[in-house]
Amino acid sequence: MKKYKYLTTTDRQQIAAQYLAGARPCDIAEKLGVHIATIYHELQRGRTGKLDKNQRIAYNPELAQRKLQENFKRRGRKTAVAHMRAEE
Repeated sequence: MKKYKYLTTTDRQQIAAQYLAGARPCDIAEKLGVHIATIYHELQRGRTGKLDKNQRIAYNPELAQRKLQENFKRRGRKTAVAHMRAEE
């Protein structure tokens, strides 16, 4: 069974390089030692909306890292003040 881990910036750069080279998500997942769903989620997170040279949705590792950091900032327990403001 594979152990859960967060992808690093280096992992994201490897995903970008392999994906641009035409590798399939299942092959990328195997090389990085993660579940294939992790790769699909990561490709979704870093999609640019444009097509790459392989006519697939382009992936940008910097965009994916930025979105991940934004998501980390938003998560966690809401404070009582924020909860009261939401009820108003």
